[in-house]
Amino acid sequence: MRAVVVHGPGDVRIDERDRPVPGPGEVLLAMEWGGICGSDIAYWRKGASGTATLAHPLVLGHEVAGRVAGLGEGVTGLDEGRPVTVHPAQLVGDGVLPDRIAGRTNLYPRVRYFGSAAFDPHTDGGFSEYRTVPAAQIRPLPEGVGTEQGALAEPLAVALHAVGRVPRLRGRAVLVNGCGPIGSLVVAAARLHGAETVVAADLASSSLKVAGAMGADETRDLSAGETLPEDVDVVFEASGAAGALGPVLRATARGGTVVQVGNLPGTAVPAALGDLVTREITWIGSYRFVEEIDEALAALRDGLDVSPLITHRFPLARAEEALAVAADPSSGSSKVMLRLAP
Repeated sequence: MRAVVVHGPGDVRIDERDRPVPGPGEVLLAMEWGGICGSDIAYWRKGASGTATLAHPLVLGHEVAGRVAGLGEGVTGLDEGRPVTVHPAQLVGDGVLPDRIAGRTNLYPRVRYFGSAAFDPHTDGGFSEYRTVPAAQIRPLPEGVGTEQGALAEPLAVALHAVGRVPRLRGRAVLVNGCGPIGSLVVAAARLHGAETVVAADLASSSLKVAGAMGADETRDLSAGETLPEDVDVVFEASGAAGALGPVLRATARGGTVVQVGNLPGTAVPAALGDLVTREITWIGSYRFVEEIDEALAALRDGLDVSPLITHRFPLARAEEALAVAADPSSGSSKVMLRLAP
């Protein structure tokens, strides 16, 4: 079978690997679609994502969906041909958390994640023609949800987790700063959670067009000199740019809330944070998700259309070209999809 494998910085290849065989408790998937994420780009460009550094070749991809192609011993409740997606996180160890964060498995300190070099040996992702997956990580797709949209359940879950970090969103004004794929999905998630108005801001007009299609009432093109709105109840900062923090805090109403969705740099950078104190702003972090992938699948079942997010599609054989398009701000791309099936 073919797989998209990163061997080092700037070195991604379509490798031939043996077709896997499902062991006890495992499901063999014939993969169909995968969405390219920022971490895939980081491994390709730099050989690392955050603090996780490649020690040996890694199959990319954690936003994936396909069909059941085989069942290992002891697996029940799934039929061959069933379309499914994957919860890409697997806890390592006993899974016990302190009482104060009980149930928040996204904060568990040791998690194997599809397409991650955080452990050695690494955890291969799903950008391949076949992949075995522990049955507990399989999520069947609802009737009417295809595998292309099913592959987007994972990033939608990230957005739903971020929105869920705010106890009550219904009837409130929302700003989403940064409208890449996650930011645009946060727009949709805020709508699902009853936000009264949603303003989306970005430097790229193409991203703002996607955010509008995902439900934003108004867009602000920061590259054209437009500014962030004032006195917004809840702000989702999805750009991950430290330089945006000052304007974002200034846009937040006194006593308001900022949810940090975009990954901030892991090194020291200048940032204007004074308004955090003087405006008594609540600043909340949001990391991956727990079981919001089930909420995401329910939203897709109930008619949430994530297709405006998809701007490009490539076959598996053109994975390097797909990564380059996803990484290029001038390409106008939002979510770039790989067709994994032959």
